[in-house]
Amino acid sequence: MYNLLKGKKGIIFGALNDKSIAWKTAEKAYEQGAEFILTNTPVSIRLGEIDELAEKCNTIVVPADATNVKDIENLFAKAMEVYGGRIDFVLHSIGMSPNVRKKRSYDDLDYEYFQKTLDISAISFHKVMQVAKKMDAINEWGSVVALSYIAAQRTLFEYNDMADAKAALESIARSFGYIYGREKKVRVNTISQSPTLTTAGSGVKGIDGLMDFTERMSPLGNASAEECADFCITLFSDLTKKVTMQNLYHDGGFSSMGMSQQAMLQYNKSFDECDCGEKVN
Repeated sequence: MYNLLKGKKGIIFGALNDKSIAWKTAEKAYEQGAEFILTNTPVSIRLGEIDELAEKCNTIVVPADATNVKDIENLFAKAMEVYGGRIDFVLHSIGMSPNVRKKRSYDDLDYEYFQKTLDISAISFHKVMQVAKKMDAINEWGSVVALSYIAAQRTLFEYNDMADAKAALESIARSFGYIYGREKKVRVNTISQSPTLTTAGSGVKGIDGLMDFTERMSPLGNASAEECADFCITLFSDLTKKVTMQNLYHDGGFSSMGMSQQAMLQYNKSFDECDCGEKVN
């Protein structure tokens, strides 16, 4: 271990079980010498396994709904009480769409669900930073990271209103990152991760096919949850003190690809035979 986060304190939102990127990040942060508080909604805490992670990382769990400003205020107040001052990093690993869960198509959205998608998956990021800034809860050269996805820039089948939420999330990182950096020297970035079989990711329709496609397209292959956690650690560390307002692709090169050899070979197989078994020229 390099002790990249020795002496640093933080808050990690969104760990549910050992498939979560937030869970993997917590494990890595602990290995690198950090102390942190874990948080999630009360319902997620009851349904998940976060207490097991807290015991492993010698920390506590503070329930908080990231869409509720009072909950966030209580969370940061508790963190500053526990650590005797300001913290150094925050991970926002939160996202959920009721429309996706209810299988509502993008051209038939329930708008109350849509507002919930935006509030949970994007506006909560603004709320977390606004509360932190007003409470002066993050040290200079601290780091705030949120997890995003390439659907913020490109249309992906069945990703639905989560694409809008991710686009908003990345915009919030840039807009708030400018103010937070200018006034408090706090960095704000998003990581655009490969499709990943987390509990939330597994709920996206066609995730297996999507992951196979991106694996074939990416020269380095898909990035795993554990590899994403490693990337988060670098952004929490002092090695990236001048990186801010960036959407950083962590996807094995997928975001720069048009067509790969592997994907083309797979695509061409569909022309070998038609449904009736006849050769197609």
